[in-house]
Amino acid sequence: MKLAVIGTGYVGLVSGACFSEFGFDVTCIDKDAGKIDSIKAGIMPIYEPGLEDLVARNVAANRLHFTTELGPLVAEADAVFIAVGTPTRRGDGHADLTYVFDAARELAGHLTGYTVIVTKSTVPVGTGREVESIIRTTSPNADFDVASNPEFLREGAAISDFMRPDRVVVGAESERAQDVLRALYRPLYLIETPILVTSLETSELIKYASNAFLAVKISYINQMADLCEKVGADVHDVARGMGLDKRIGNKFLHPGPGYGGSCFPKDTLALVRTAEDHDAGLGIVNEVVAYNNSRKRSMAKRVTAAADGDVSGKVVAILGLSFKPETDDMRDSPSLDIISALSEGGAAIRAYDPKAMAEAQSMLPGETTFTSSAVECLTGADIAVVITEWNEFRALTPVQYLDAMRGTTLVDLRNIYRPSDMRRAGLNYHSIGRD
Repeated sequence: MKLAVIGTGYVGLVSGACFSEFGFDVTCIDKDAGKIDSIKAGIMPIYEPGLEDLVARNVAANRLHFTTELGPLVAEADAVFIAVGTPTRRGDGHADLTYVFDAARELAGHLTGYTVIVTKSTVPVGTGREVESIIRTTSPNADFDVASNPEFLREGAAISDFMRPDRVVVGAESERAQDVLRALYRPLYLIETPILVTSLETSELIKYASNAFLAVKISYINQMADLCEKVGADVHDVARGMGLDKRIGNKFLHPGPGYGGSCFPKDTLALVRTAEDHDAGLGIVNEVVAYNNSRKRSMAKRVTAAADGDVSGKVVAILGLSFKPETDDMRDSPSLDIISALSEGGAAIRAYDPKAMAEAQSMLPGETTFTSSAVECLTGADIAVVITEWNEFRALTPVQYLDAMRGTTLVDLRNIYRPSDMRRAGLNYHSIGRD
């Protein structure tokens, strides 16, 4: 079976590489010739653990290919995956479907034989029907079905999530389309992965509903952390007590500076806009969107408070820039709001991240100093702030902080250290939701 994947961003590249690992003949297509040339040279456009080796192995096996030419590959494909970006549309918060619809128009004229067109991008309810309408209008005689197959990949663990997912969701209403998708995911069926077959609309909504629910959990535990600080409770014990209840579970109950990344911010906002369009209130999600935005901004105030109310003229060392560890993704990262606010407050910013430095340089204030290691970042700092919980930061000892820094204030926004250990060593230690 031959597959074409339109888009070599996070979803398209990971999905294409993983399908080729299943043994299918996959071609990933992108209009950006520079990106395609880089991938062919073994340079990945994103950092994802294991991706470089996975791509190289399947390219060598002649199962994975890259091109800028859409037509010939679509004509040969049994299934075409649309995996292009759906960023927030400027001005109204809706998902921008320009790239999805452009891909549909472009591929329509190249269809030969029966083909399943699969939306892998995260799209609002009704997008699949519109894709079908576009293709029908552009190519009335084409033999095709449109299906929805949302991805549930965590950045930093995307390959394992694809290979061993909790579930596969397929929105397909014809038996022919269902048969094609089942054949593609047969390796997962053999390891008893649940495959849920639904309507197009249901499949599209499952993705948004899932991401919004996780965002709610994150914001809920963050609000509980604020309450814990006021009443003298420990948010980690609260989360543990909650998570032992199988109805709740322990995932996404770790307090922090707010969620970021490529999915939760745009997907929660798009879901709220969809609900508004259909006169179906989603007040909970709407409140989460507003709360998360304010929380990220409030983290700079925590740092300023820990610095006796004034960061002007002080050197602040920022450990971690990406929105989470094991990725270089800076989209909506809390570090952007925190660093901007501290810089506006007069702080001199030093920053270090194991993977996101290149991405961050164009997004942070021009006077930010980027360093080559955590210890270099800490050297001469008055205040240190942990924003991303990379493992190499967990390994830093109190002595390393004290030896490198000029001051003693450490603000741990990810709670990666034990308060008693840090304070006993002489650090002015601040964390979230704990004494």
